[in-house]
Amino acid sequence: MNRKVKLVVPEAPVPATAAVKAQRKFAQGGLRLGILDNSKGNADHLLKFIVDGVKDAVPVASVVMLRKDSVSLPAPHHILDQLAAEADFVVSAMGD
Repeated sequence: MNRKVKLVVPEAPVPATAAVKAQRKFAQGGLRLGILDNSKGNADHLLKFIVDGVKDAVPVASVVMLRKDSVSLPAPHHILDQLAAEADFVVSAMGD
């Protein structure tokens, strides 16, 4: 029996990416890292691992860690304003 089998691979082509022109320069002293804990169980543990990893990878000048009061509600404006003022980059995570 000599049958032909036609295989179809449903993968989209890999999109073209732009070349990286320059890396971001950190302010003197390093990155100001912001952390927003959404108050779910274990989010604080996950965020600590992330902070430790970032500190191992790049110079970190400061870390501001803030926590929302409720999982189901958005972060209040005063928390977002504080993160915007005190951080160059913000990480948020949820756990369980």
